[in-house]
Amino acid sequence: MTAPTDPDQRVEPPFVADERTMLDGWLDYHRATLFWKCDGLSDAQLKTASVPPSTMTLLGLVRHMAEVERSWFAHFLGTDTTSLFCTEADPDGEWDNVATADSAADFETLRREISTYRELVAACALDDVRTMRGDRQISLRWIYTHMVEEYARHNGHADLLRECLDGAVGD
Repeated sequence: MTAPTDPDQRVEPPFVADERTMLDGWLDYHRATLFWKCDGLSDAQLKTASVPPSTMTLLGLVRHMAEVERSWFAHFLGTDTTSLFCTEADPDGEWDNVATADSAADFETLRREISTYRELVAACALDDVRTMRGDRQISLRWIYTHMVEEYARHNGHADLLRECLDGAVGD
């Protein structure tokens, strides 16, 4: 299975599989769900905070998930952990700076982050442990589980944002 790059690659995870296949399946499903929730919207819609008083937008979610992919997997792998949209002066840059953002480039950034880390962690075992976030011992299994949770939570936000934009609903 390859990393989802568009909503057409949204595949239901298997009901019976080994643990790695199951975790990959659920993570890919939720990654593709975010793309699906954004599919067919205009640039302006992607940048619209449609659930006041929240300033959350669908493009902000896309940018945030690119940061999350990099943050967890890059720290685990010891690769480039440079933030994509955030700076020390603007730690919420992924959320705050969507008005002038290039939506197509931001979607491509998320696609690239997914593809990069999907490929790199394939060589790691779920039981592999790294010291991260100070002195915490964190397994790849924990990161996978957290990533599924992170996408699932934000896909719930995406459901509401999308419904408020154009009435589209779906799981």
